[in-house]
Amino acid sequence: MKIILLLSLSNIFMTIAWYWHLKGGMNKPLFGVILLSWAIAFVEYCLAVPANRIGFASGWSPGQLKVAQEAIALIVFGVFMVIVLGEPLHWRHGAAFACIMAAVAFLFIGK
Repeated sequence: MKIILLLSLSNIFMTIAWYWHLKGGMNKPLFGVILLSWAIAFVEYCLAVPANRIGFASGWSPGQLKVAQEAIALIVFGVFMVIVLGEPLHWRHGAAFACIMAAVAFLFIGK
């Protein structure tokens, strides 16, 4: 559970770092946006690196860690996309999520 929590928190920070400027920040100077995004991403790294180390030490393979991270990223971005960016969800978002969840299942089956 600690691994999932750390990966979730790291994905929240990374999603903010990558996409915050799309809503209301497009008129800000690009260099300033990059610097602020780097500062936000630093927090993401401080969470993601320990999550991966703990996960690997707990027996997760690098593939399992990556596909879990991608599944979490999809959930986090979906929420961010709807709440912050105001975009609606479509059936294709659900289909993409199902494909990612299938990838997670394939990597964790028999483990």
